[in-house]
Amino acid sequence: MPNLSSVLNQLEQERRRLSSQLDAVGKAISTLNGAGTSRPRRTLSAAARARIAAAQRARWAKAKGKVVSIASARERPKMSAAAIARIRAAQKARWAKWRKSKKKG
Repeated sequence: MPNLSSVLNQLEQERRRLSSQLDAVGKAISTLNGAGTSRPRRTLSAAARARIAAAQRARWAKAKGKVVSIASARERPKMSAAAIARIRAAQKARWAKWRKSKKKG
């Protein structure tokens, strides 16, 4: 009888191993089917898609040795000198505070 219980234990272990493998296969299948995606997809605006497409066309043209002019990106508004000065002053103050805290601690 001890031999029979040993065989039963081995069969139980084999069942558990196969069960875990089946779970892994099931998860892989659901992932491939797209059931595992939980985050929403982002949508691009038409202008963003157009910029991406233009850039890709330019890369292909460059690879083929053609010369293509790329439409320039949209112009950013210029920051005033006063705004830049305020940003610099705030950043200097942050660094000074950080250095002071490092000296104490």
